[in-house]
Amino acid sequence: MKPQKVEKSRQLGAELVIPVMAIAFTLYYFSTIWNSPWTAQVSAFLVGGILLLVCGIFILNCVRMLANREGSLGFSTLVNRDDIRTGRIGFLGATLGFCVLIDHLGFTLTTFLFLLVSMAILGKGRRLAMITGLAAVISVAGWALFIWAFDTRFPRGWFEITMEALLSNG
Repeated sequence: MKPQKVEKSRQLGAELVIPVMAIAFTLYYFSTIWNSPWTAQVSAFLVGGILLLVCGIFILNCVRMLANREGSLGFSTLVNRDDIRTGRIGFLGATLGFCVLIDHLGFTLTTFLFLLVSMAILGKGRRLAMITGLAAVISVAGWALFIWAFDTRFPRGWFEITMEALLSNG
């Protein structure tokens, strides 16, 4: 007689963290756009609606799995040793760094740093010259589109102030 293989219960609680946070953020975002132009509202509700739909489908699937006892609401897999190896902790740090630094460094420099760190994590530190160039091109393109062309209210930092002075005087 063979011993039965004991399968570890799928930790659905850990998997629900991001969808629940996405739902909360989307609902908060909806509450902030009531006084925006109708075109911005339509775009926001379209994208937010799709996000809510996908999260809802995921949550319904989790409820089904819980009902069939295929998983539990545990959180033991939320943080583990693979998080360091796969770069999840680095992504968390890059994201938090972006949120903290954007008001001080401005949109373009903070985006550059975020992209540089994120792509270096994904590339496991290889091809840093190419990654640096790509991060610079994407960041400058973001500046040119959002700040220079569309004049959005993204945080201005050293780069934006310098470019505004160069473009207005030259």
